[in-house]
Amino acid sequence: MFQRVTSVSRVVVRFAGDSGDGMQLVGDRFTAQSTLFGNDVSTFPDFPAEIRAPGGTLPGVSAFQIQFADHSVSTPGDAADVLVAMNPAALRANLGGLPRGADVIVDTDEFTARNLVKAGYPAGVDPLVDGSLAGYRVHAVALTGLTVGALRSFDLPRRDAERGRNMFALGLLSWMYHRPTEATVAFLREKFARRPELAAANVAAFTAGWNFGETTESFGGGYRVASAPRAPGRYRTITGNRALAYGLIAAADRAGLPLFLGSYPITPASDILHELSRQRHFGVTTFQAEDEIAGIGAALGAAFGGSLGVTTTSGPGLALKSETIGLAVSLELPLVVVDVQRGGPSTGLPTKTEQSDLLQALYGRNGESPVPVLAASSPGDCFAAAVEAVRIAVTYRTPVVLLSDGYLANGSEPWRVPNVDELPVIDPAFATRPNAVDADGAPCFQPYLRDPDTLARPWAVPGTPGLEHRVGGLEKADRTGEISYDAANHDHMVRTRRAKVDRIARDLPPLVVDDPGGAAEVLVLGWGSTAGPIAAACTEVRAAGGAVARAQLRHLDPFPADLGELLGRYRRVLVPEMNLGQLAGLLRARYPVDVESLTQVRGMPFKVAELRTAIEKVAADV
Repeated sequence: MFQRVTSVSRVVVRFAGDSGDGMQLVGDRFTAQSTLFGNDVSTFPDFPAEIRAPGGTLPGVSAFQIQFADHSVSTPGDAADVLVAMNPAALRANLGGLPRGADVIVDTDEFTARNLVKAGYPAGVDPLVDGSLAGYRVHAVALTGLTVGALRSFDLPRRDAERGRNMFALGLLSWMYHRPTEATVAFLREKFARRPELAAANVAAFTAGWNFGETTESFGGGYRVASAPRAPGRYRTITGNRALAYGLIAAADRAGLPLFLGSYPITPASDILHELSRQRHFGVTTFQAEDEIAGIGAALGAAFGGSLGVTTTSGPGLALKSETIGLAVSLELPLVVVDVQRGGPSTGLPTKTEQSDLLQALYGRNGESPVPVLAASSPGDCFAAAVEAVRIAVTYRTPVVLLSDGYLANGSEPWRVPNVDELPVIDPAFATRPNAVDADGAPCFQPYLRDPDTLARPWAVPGTPGLEHRVGGLEKADRTGEISYDAANHDHMVRTRRAKVDRIARDLPPLVVDDPGGAAEVLVLGWGSTAGPIAAACTEVRAAGGAVARAQLRHLDPFPADLGELLGRYRRVLVPEMNLGQLAGLLRARYPVDVESLTQVRGMPFKVAELRTAIEKVAADV
């Protein structure tokens, strides 16, 4: 049968259903197919905090959104062009953000009177027949029944057969957008290798969905999205958590250090622990501790013993780790603390994203205890940010807080696999011999005799002959490390630790400013995961004839040395944040610039449209 094929430059698809409907798996496979085809992609998994909310209810809706295009994209899209709703709750939860004219694919078998009521529709109301969907292109497909029919030859209980409807939906969307299917078939056969009958059934359901799209006339044809141009290199799709884990492994290798992770599972950081636990062959040791405090204590102990100590957590866990981070500041040992931010306070919104831990990372400890703070800006950038965090920690003998968030952690994008030679060499420069002489002229070791350039103290592995030294949380005497209550010494040590962090700014490259033509009077400054929406919004503003510059901060303490000069170049500076203006407040306190905040704490990334509106409003007032 001849099918009309329409070429489009970009598409946003949203899969939605119950937590147990496999929407994250379907989204992941559709992403892999699109990446293999050569599209640029950006994804947003959106799932509930409840482990298993009541089936068919709004709190239990799980979704996965992907934008794929023939050009570079930096967000998963503001609104879906296609919504696949596996039940009435999925339709009701997502319809409000759907633009008129969008395709809506629904499983009609799930639109029973009981399920409609569970989803919050009034008794007797069915959106498929009451005209409320008149503004959309609705495709009513009996996904469940068609899947059961396709698997009739398999000896499966009906409930198990019904579970294959997610693969049927994936097959249908794969046909609709001409996605390559070979990798998904191979994936299913590998995933169910120990249950060949389940592998065959899932492949059959996937194939049946493709064939349904090929033979039905209800869709009128498919769509084609051409591949996107890319820089030469080897690419793979990667999530932020996996990229961060790989970055830690690569950095440990470049430093010649064994990697030790001491961690306690917490959403959305747990996948870093999961990934590193699978990489023992790279010299990685993982320890799942009984709580957050034990996790960081073990990591700091590993650093004392000469390993690269790492601990991972999310906001509430960072609060629990604060005392040990302060101890690491006092001991001046390398330690990487990863905080994958989520909505707070307290337990808050465990599966939703936020940027509200910045001030906690900077100041959430007693006393003057400065630590370098970095933030990753995209899923792939989590790799480079992890390498940079390790470089700073090892070079300057300090704990480092690396900020990610739920949007980056679970989202994915194509990532160019770097060559090892592109990564910096990180020299731990362990102390191996005495570095001073005592009053009698005999060689001795002074554990707080500092490198004049970095102000870092020596890193002496316990057991090294002649380098025995005392460690602990009490204030140390300069050079000797003996316990000291001397007021002048304490003042000196506090200022020295601050100066050590400040010196990091000397190693940082100049800030990269995206300001085509150099005529912009408005600068949009972001940090963390706001990078993607900011980039997309600035592109739209420029396409409409406006001028706007943008820059992204990775280093939040210390700030880059040229930040003040950059801010002074522009008449207006807009800082979008998923908090109530934490970075903006810091900039106002530090620089004589009237920084303007754009804030939201909805547990969701910024919409490109709202950023564009804000930028155009600021530009109009210049």
